[in-house]
Amino acid sequence: MAVAIIRILNNSPTMKFIIGDVLIIIFILFITRLPQSFSTTEAIQPSLTRLDSKRSSPSVQESAAKAVLGRLLPTHLLSFHFKIVSKDVCGGQGCFLIENYDGPTENGPEILIKGTTAVEIASGLHWYIKYFCGAHVSWDKTGGVQLASVPKPGSLPLVKDGGVLIQRPVPWNYYQNVVTSSYSYVWWDWERWEKEIDWMALQGINLPLAFSGQEAIWQKVFMGFNISMEDLNDFFGGPAFLAWARMGNLHTWGGPLSKNWLKQQLVLQKKILSRMVELGMTPVLPSFSGNVPAALKTIFPTANITRLGDWNTVDGDPHWCCTYLLNPSDPLFVEIGEAFIKMQIKEYGDVTDIYNCDTFNENSPPTNDTIYISSLGAAVYKAMSNGDKDAVWLMQGWLFYSDSTFWKPPQMKALLHSVPVGKMIVLDLFADVKPIWATSSQFYGTPYVWCLLHNFGGNIEMYGTLDAISSGPVDARISKNSTMVGVGMCMEGIEQNPVVYELMSEMAFRKEKVQVLEWLKTYTHRRYGKSVQQIKEAWAILYHTVYNCTDGIADHNIDFIVKFPDWDPSINFGSRPSKLNSMHTFRLRTRSRRFSFQERSSDLPQAHLWYSTHEVVSALKLFLAAGNDLAGSLTYRYDLVDLTRQVLSKLANQVYLDAINAFRRKDVKALNIHSQKFIQLIKDIDVLLASDDNFLLGTWLESAKLLAENPSEMRQYEWNARTQVTMWFDTTPTNQSKLHDYANKFWSGLLEGYYLPRASSYFSYLSKSLEKNESFKLVEWRKQWVSFSNKWQAGLELYPVKAQGNFLTIAKALFDKYLS
Repeated sequence: MAVAIIRILNNSPTMKFIIGDVLIIIFILFITRLPQSFSTTEAIQPSLTRLDSKRSSPSVQESAAKAVLGRLLPTHLLSFHFKIVSKDVCGGQGCFLIENYDGPTENGPEILIKGTTAVEIASGLHWYIKYFCGAHVSWDKTGGVQLASVPKPGSLPLVKDGGVLIQRPVPWNYYQNVVTSSYSYVWWDWERWEKEIDWMALQGINLPLAFSGQEAIWQKVFMGFNISMEDLNDFFGGPAFLAWARMGNLHTWGGPLSKNWLKQQLVLQKKILSRMVELGMTPVLPSFSGNVPAALKTIFPTANITRLGDWNTVDGDPHWCCTYLLNPSDPLFVEIGEAFIKMQIKEYGDVTDIYNCDTFNENSPPTNDTIYISSLGAAVYKAMSNGDKDAVWLMQGWLFYSDSTFWKPPQMKALLHSVPVGKMIVLDLFADVKPIWATSSQFYGTPYVWCLLHNFGGNIEMYGTLDAISSGPVDARISKNSTMVGVGMCMEGIEQNPVVYELMSEMAFRKEKVQVLEWLKTYTHRRYGKSVQQIKEAWAILYHTVYNCTDGIADHNIDFIVKFPDWDPSINFGSRPSKLNSMHTFRLRTRSRRFSFQERSSDLPQAHLWYSTHEVVSALKLFLAAGNDLAGSLTYRYDLVDLTRQVLSKLANQVYLDAINAFRRKDVKALNIHSQKFIQLIKDIDVLLASDDNFLLGTWLESAKLLAENPSEMRQYEWNARTQVTMWFDTTPTNQSKLHDYANKFWSGLLEGYYLPRASSYFSYLSKSLEKNESFKLVEWRKQWVSFSNKWQAGLELYPVKAQGNFLTIAKALFDKYLS
């Protein structure tokens, strides 16, 4: 067997292996043929035990949990007592216990919360204030917390029957997508990060991705390979595009990175990691995926470095496209990967054994030969394990869905079995819609995490699959030969749809399926601080409409206000290639949809619609009727503004199509009527969004500028912030970016300042073409629009950072104007 493998490898001109690599492959092939009586828990137990040994001391964790309480409920700092306990108390699992404090309680503790880590203690605190005090915790930008229902110190509700014990059914609760750092976290300072880590702890997250500051580490590593800072300026992307530079999709775009940025982010990362470790979390750090600066090819001319193809540039501009990949089969790959892991340990300390690497994400191997794929996987793991002998490879499983034509069962097995048993964990990234575990025999025996993807580009869209969330993780865990070891949230952008993330977070502690309708009744009571009949009825409607998408389509918001179709409407939409991208390679499907307002032709562009708009209008009416009871609630304000925006946005889709049909009939009057209504809807939605601080463009731009340390950085960061949410990538004078509006946002300021001029100019060109009896001048419109966009992206005009107007009055007026 060994001789045969060596002969195959030696005869392959595309593979350059040293003897050590061959021996690893032989060992792996032997290991993967062992009898499959080894349970998943047993496979990962050594890693769990080692990670437990790395945790901070009980006193440090108890203090960290107490600090979370102090920031959340400072008035109740003395009302709770926290204690770290061993897993033996919890039957060998992670858990929390909520008990009445047994001791003097006058001006002292009333409730005792025990947990196996500070995360479990914080989760127990959250569980207690939710289910015993009726409180609610969500992101500040989705309404924040509702704590008014928590009784005063000395009056906290007692727990009955000896207390509450909640065990984790699976060890891990994972958090983040590799692009969340760009779509959501890019402009955060420590104050905002501290809030997020508190939120993570309260939600039970114990396996968070920690990607900040890695460019400073790469600078140190690559300089050891004679790569200069000038070379790195051509390698790193700008602040808002670092996620894609890290993945090798682009280089330079939005850059260069200043010394201030590199230093600032490294300091921030150390604070982030320190707090995560204090709370008993296991951070997931980056590792080497093969993406290298162009200069490395000159310095190491014999290295197996390949220039990749174009990734979404307009015309293959080498300034931004076609990055370089060092083949894992090259010994230099292991050398660089090992150096990177060791440099992180030197900078951060021994804080984890789990490392993320996605070498093959959106980048298929050059051959489907299984031995070759296995050797590549082994080399990737060797680079990690040489730097950390206990390394565990965490890999996003997106490639098995997005590139399923390449990753057939033999290729999947070759990659998944290329590392020792228990040394790889796969994120079933899109399990809420397209679970891979069910069609791959549990990832062929590899431990995996059931993940919710849910959001693309940080778009703002009311959307969810609550039934799938409430049952999917349970079905996966109890399935035959299950290898599930965790649940996770892998959204591209956060701070939207709080109901989705609250339910998903609870699944980390739920052994049985959740009855969603009953759960929603308690959720709404907690979220708004009181029970209101109209709200209960409204959420019952939202549950089976907006939050019950079952069509299997990834919901990337392409409503026409924010993703304006770039086409000539005199030509059938279906006759032209789709330019709608998601995950930047995943193709969103365009198909005919039934609008409750009116039937639409299939030769027109169609925004995603999976529910009856008529029913959701009824839900909005009920929400408005609750205004007198809830007008002072920030959570109600957020939800009402978001729901009104959702309804009006879908109405605008219909109005847009009315305008296009009028153009096709050559009816100038009808075109002008419908186009003006569309434009007015943009203006009115902008006014609505301006009434809530959480829907403002100005806060995004100001947060970018606040990180700058000089005027040059301020201009660069603002350009990055403006560009990401609009054109995204490169243009030519007559072509928009292929990724335009990928990260679109329903933000006041962006509608009035960017989306409105676009729609106005487009409809003006349509109207003129009818008046002059000419064909629509699409290229001329594009030229005008691209020019406008470039100027706007480089603009410095200020946008409000404070809400304006009364949200309830505005929402009622818009309902009467458009929907009554």
